[in-house]
Amino acid sequence: MSEENPTDTDKTPASAESEPSPARFDEALGELETLVETLEQGDLSLDESLAHFERGVGLARECRASLQSAEQKVQILLEHDAEEAGQAGDGSLDDFEPDRDES
Repeated sequence: MSEENPTDTDKTPASAESEPSPARFDEALGELETLVETLEQGDLSLDESLAHFERGVGLARECRASLQSAEQKVQILLEHDAEEAGQAGDGSLDDFEPDRDES
């Protein structure tokens, strides 16, 4: 029997948080999607469901941290670009709203 605690997965070293890799983001998002599909089927016991849910929370946190890091990098690049162009540039970003093409 494994003694791995699902909540331990959302604790990453500071160096890993500062530079999340795109490949790791894709892995985490894919695993999160699989967990959601499994939970939606409703075939798991309560204990299994809770373990999946805990793992999903950790993955969601990891994905959110990766996205926040990417947003910060974009903001820094925009500010740098504005400085080079001699513009004041407030460094603000508009919210992204993806096209919803659901059939």
